Amino acid sequence: MSSPDSTATDARARDGAIVAELSHNALLSITGDDATAFLHGQFTNDVEALRPGTAQWNGWCSPKGRLLATFLLVRHADGYLLMLPAEIAAAISKRLAMFVLRSRVTITDVTDRFARLGLVQIGVRPQFAVPGGMRVEERDGAIHVALDSARTLILAPNEVAQRAREALGARATPAGADAWERASISAGIPTIVAATQDAFVPQMANFELVGGVSFRKGCYPGQEIVARTQYRGILKRRMALAHVRSATRPAPGQSLYSDAFGDQAAGTVVNAAPAPGGGWDLLAVAQLESLRAADLHLDSPSGTPLEIRAYPAPEAAS
Repeated sequence: MSSPDSTATDARARDGAIVAELSHNALLSITGDDATAFLHGQFTNDVEALRPGTAQWNGWCSPKGRLLATFLLVRHADGYLLMLPAEIAAAISKRLAMFVLRSRVTITDVTDRFARLGLVQIGVRPQFAVPGGMRVEERDGAIHVALDSARTLILAPNEVAQRAREALGARATPAGADAWERASISAGIPTIVAATQDAFVPQMANFELVGGVSFRKGCYPGQEIVARTQYRGILKRRMALAHVRSATRPAPGQSLYSDAFGDQAAGTVVNAAPAPGGGWDLLAVAQLESLRAADLHLDSPSGTPLEIRAYPAPEAAS
């Protein structure tokens, strides 16, 4: 049920560290005199508050207030770098460019110029950065982003990529991308892919709880709906960390069912990755009633049951 190398990787790493190639992610560069104002008017977070040498989780919504993408936004001396799943990168770049109009903004896919590497400290519980943003350091020619206490992203230009790999390999066990995805799931970071675009307002995916939404900034696409959801207490779904022992890997967008909702889907898989002891760890957005009852099943009302491990406390979910 787990990927071929996941259990072996965990056994070798133990309480040490793993390093994974993140080639399933793409990298966009956004530059120009108007880049900050442009991104601030499009994204869910306070881009104007993002200083060089920091990074933040961010999102882009449809006019309906539902997430089209979640991503890491890094501010550096020359502009911004945006990392998101490769499968939606071209469409997001094209759609974002439609709103540039006369602004002095350039959006460039720079995926082929950088290695994307993820370092995970095994056994360390993720503790998130302060509200001012994640710390970014440029050293040995590469950009190091401390996402939380357990995970660091390294963006290494091609000319220093091999040196970065060798340095990381000397202190961490090589692992597949699934090891990084499992760490992201454990940290509660939702990754929107093609199958889940336009499915969740940010709060459904707990995105405001990990610092991905600012409620103090001005307008952006879908902002009125996001704000109304926050302040009127109308949120009926939340994201949970769960585990399932199904024969096949749960897919993003796959439906979940609950006794209280019968044949009507009560939830959706967001992301899933193989768990060290077998089965799959996953993030799932579901009806709060179903989360409280802990009676969710994969694929059908009689499908494989989910073990609900954590979701926001009632006061955070109101």
